[in-house]
Amino acid sequence: MLTLPRNSVGKFARKRPHCDIVKKIMKSSVLSSAVFRQALGRFATGVTVVTAERAPGQVHGMTANSFTAVSLDPLLILVCVDEQAHMLGVLKNTPRFGVNVLKETQRSISEYFALAEQDPEAERELGIRFEWAPNGIPLLADALVQLTCTVVATHPAGDHTIFLAEVETADVFEGEPLLFFRANYRRIHPA
Repeated sequence: MLTLPRNSVGKFARKRPHCDIVKKIMKSSVLSSAVFRQALGRFATGVTVVTAERAPGQVHGMTANSFTAVSLDPLLILVCVDEQAHMLGVLKNTPRFGVNVLKETQRSISEYFALAEQDPEAERELGIRFEWAPNGIPLLADALVQLTCTVVATHPAGDHTIFLAEVETADVFEGEPLLFFRANYRRIHPA
């Protein structure tokens, strides 16, 4: 629970009228997919690339910001994959994958793995390198965080499939995360 010092409560209370203005701007009588996307775009997320072996020695990746922790016991995460994404077939064929949290300097990697088709030449030009975890899961070299995961359940949900996975390993490195907010890449700035 967050506890504010007594002298700071008034400072935050004065900012509330601004919140009321934002509510009026976003008010909608009909919820469309465009309004829904705009509303959720105001939730800042980290940027990850999901990686999996699509064929022996060949890696397929997909940029994903629909990723979250689910449980600490057991260690579970989830990632959502669009029904039209190539990654859907890859994950249905191999129950193991990596999640790579990108650093603030890795925007071009995010943009590359957001493409429907991945060109090995473009991959080389961007300097994208993979490491293979001891458990055989491909991971992006130089990521901020590398997780290896095994799928424990899948759930169709609208135009996506939710992959629930148990985390086997986690490696954390120094750096700052790449963020996505209001359809743009961002960096953390100290408050």
